[in-house]
Amino acid sequence: MMHHDSIVARSPRIRVIPSLLLSGDGLVKTTRFRKPVYVGDPVNTVKIFNEKEVDEIVILDIAATQRGTEPQFDRIREFASEAFMPLAYGGGIMNVDQIKRLFQSGVEKVILNTSLMNAPRLITEAADRFGTQSVVASVDAKRSLFGGYHCVTRGGRDTHRIKPRELARQVVEAGAGEILLNAVDRDGTQQGYDVPLVASVTSRVSVPVIACGGAGKVADFVEAVRVGSASAVAAGSMFVFHGVHRAVLINFPSEQTLADQFFTVCQATAA
Repeated sequence: MMHHDSIVARSPRIRVIPSLLLSGDGLVKTTRFRKPVYVGDPVNTVKIFNEKEVDEIVILDIAATQRGTEPQFDRIREFASEAFMPLAYGGGIMNVDQIKRLFQSGVEKVILNTSLMNAPRLITEAADRFGTQSVVASVDAKRSLFGGYHCVTRGGRDTHRIKPRELARQVVEAGAGEILLNAVDRDGTQQGYDVPLVASVTSRVSVPVIACGGAGKVADFVEAVRVGSASAVAAGSMFVFHGVHRAVLINFPSEQTLADQFFTVCQATAA
C-alpha cells in the first residue's frame, strides 16, 4: 500500500508564482497599485527564490510602464541568468523587436498590459512569431463604484470601460496564451483573492488564468483554484513581508505545505 506522503508528493498542484515589482534598481511592493515600499535587491531576491525552488517568477517594471520607457535589457539579462526557474517579464514593452531581445536575454514569457488597449496587434504579432505559450496578457481589474468591474492600464493610471471578462476574451482571441488577472483593490492587502472576479474570467476563456492580488495565506491559493477555477496563483506581499508589522523577509511556503493543501483539493474534486 502506498504511503500517504508518497501520494502527497506526487499529487498535482498548480503553479505558485512570486510577483515582483521593479522600480529603478530596486524591488518595491505596492498597495492597491499605489504607495510603493522598497523591499530589496532584485538579484538577491531571485537567488533566495532559487533556494526555495519556486515554480516560476514574474517581474514587472512598474516605472517603465508608467514612464513609457523601454525595458532595462541588461538588468533583465542579469535576473534571467540568476534564475533557475522560468521568468516572465512585463513593463515598457512596445514592439516585437523588444520582445525578441527579452527572449534573447533569457526571459521565457512576456507580459503585456498597456498595449492590450493601445496596440492590440502586438499580441497577435508576438503570438505568431514566438508562440501563444510565451505571451501573457495582464488584465488589471478594478471594482466600479456602482458594482461590477472595469479595466485599468499603465499601472492603474488609465481607466477603460471594458469589463475584465470581455477584455480577457478579446486578448485570447488575439493570441494570448495566458491571463495574469490582477485585482487592483486587493493588491498588497493580503485579504484574500477576489474570487468572484477570478471565476468571472475563467468562465469566459479556455487558457490558463493566474489569480493575483490579495493572497495572505496558502488557503487563499486553494480557494482561488477550488472556487475561482484559477490555473495558477501569484502573490507579492505574502512572499516579501512577514508578520503583522510587515517586516521585509523573502519567504515561500514549503513544498510539503503546498502539496498537503492541494492534495486535499484534489481529493475533494475526485469525490
